[in-house]
Amino acid sequence: MKLPCITMLATLLLTAPAAAQLQIAPPATTPSAPAEKPKPKPHTITKKKEAAPAPKPSASPKPSPSPKPAATVIPAPPTDDPNVDLVFGAYQRGQYKTAFELATARAQAGDPKAMTMLGELYSNAMGIRRDYAKAAEWYKRAADAGDREAMFALAMLRISGRGGPVDKNEAVKLMASAAKLGEPKAAYNLALLYLDGQTLPQDVRRSAELLRQAADAGLPEAQYALATFYKEGTGVPKDPERAVRLLQAASLADNVDAEVEYAIAMFNGTGTPKNQPAAVALLRKASRQGSAIAQNRLAWVLINGIGTQTDKVEGFKWHLVAKTSGKGDPELDKQFSELPAEDRSKAEAAARKWLGTK
Repeated sequence: MKLPCITMLATLLLTAPAAAQLQIAPPATTPSAPAEKPKPKPHTITKKKEAAPAPKPSASPKPSPSPKPAATVIPAPPTDDPNVDLVFGAYQRGQYKTAFELATARAQAGDPKAMTMLGELYSNAMGIRRDYAKAAEWYKRAADAGDREAMFALAMLRISGRGGPVDKNEAVKLMASAAKLGEPKAAYNLALLYLDGQTLPQDVRRSAELLRQAADAGLPEAQYALATFYKEGTGVPKDPERAVRLLQAASLADNVDAEVEYAIAMFNGTGTPKNQPAAVALLRKASRQGSAIAQNRLAWVLINGIGTQTDKVEGFKWHLVAKTSGKGDPELDKQFSELPAEDRSKAEAAARKWLGTK
């Protein structure tokens, strides 16, 4: 059984996964007369045979930027408690000082959700100075009261050494407890620990089970990771069709990595009926979201008019944009050099405009 190469981030920060390098594979060509040199015309998008992309630790987006992303965002509290609704409502509107004041009163009265909210506010410097130690204190009080979001948030602090010393054993216990209570981000990150094999003994089947739990709960990162498991046959039987369904679900949640993989599957008809126009549309979306791989693939299909109308200027624009992110392509460089000077200038101007440079 081939295992994907996973490097677990000690701090569990949000970083981009190591995406596999993709390439357009041209069809076989029949040699022509020496006087005319045939140009390859790509017809399919394929991937080089290599390890699957590493899943990235899950952390929900925060309403405002922070130098060090937090592990969790507090879910909506029970609707039968109007006071707690006021706390969450203020939080959702970005009124963090108000949320802090309301949550403090509720937490002192013993409300676990309000305690978790205080942990969130302290951890993310929302309406108050960042203080990981106080965040950990509030998360612990809420976790001891049975709040699963607090368990996961505290686990993330423990494993990263924020608000106290690194304690991976406690982090694992907290994640396991949160996962049992149905917290999808806990199940997902615990799956990564089983896959990594450093903090926990490597167990790809257990990792797959936890990923399935998180994926069924709708976590896009887990859906994408589990799709790679089914695609490669890691911890589960190989099932291209199921992999595509998971990629589709993650794509609908705007997971960019899944969008690229799903587009490639539709382009080639792998595990799903071939639909090149839809694949190109999804490549466009992922390209606008900043995926250099999607930009490179989009460049190929536009330049060669596969599944869409030929548009060399737009295609080379995306080639130049992808190149700035390290996804250069020698073949496209060659074709670009052969482009008429006027079209080269247009493509370069379009790329500069997209990148925001002069």
